[in-house]
Amino acid sequence: MFKFIKNLGSGNSENKKSNELLLKTASLLIHAAKIDENFTDKERNIIEAAIINLGADRGEVKKIVAEAENLESNSNQILDFTREIKNKDNKFKIEIIETLWNIIYSNNEADTYESNLMRRLSGLLYIDNKVMGDIKDKIKKKFD
Repeated sequence: MFKFIKNLGSGNSENKKSNELLLKTASLLIHAAKIDENFTDKERNIIEAAIINLGADRGEVKKIVAEAENLESNSNQILDFTREIKNKDNKFKIEIIETLWNIIYSNNEADTYESNLMRRLSGLLYIDNKVMGDIKDKIKKKFD
């Protein structure tokens, strides 16, 4: 899945960027999980797996997710979370979108708030509506 960040180099500034991307991405995923007011262990597991796939050390995942939960709960907008992601290539963004849909459909349905979030993210991340719909359908079929 996400093997893009692991090889960013060992420079301090690059590690800081990598950590920032992990934190902001985790915060966005947590936001999606919490938007229906039912943050489940299944959703948490999806988020943790995604963060590991992004290149986080397995020993750091719980810390990153806890920090991201704090960041998400103290934020009132998703723009801050998407700023780092929207500058990545389409392949990366699509994998984030797939993860978001996996979180949403982990309880077998998408409510109004979750669907609205994904419509907003489509615009914020510059993902074509058709691509977004295709990803949604693909993920939904997994859970049917």
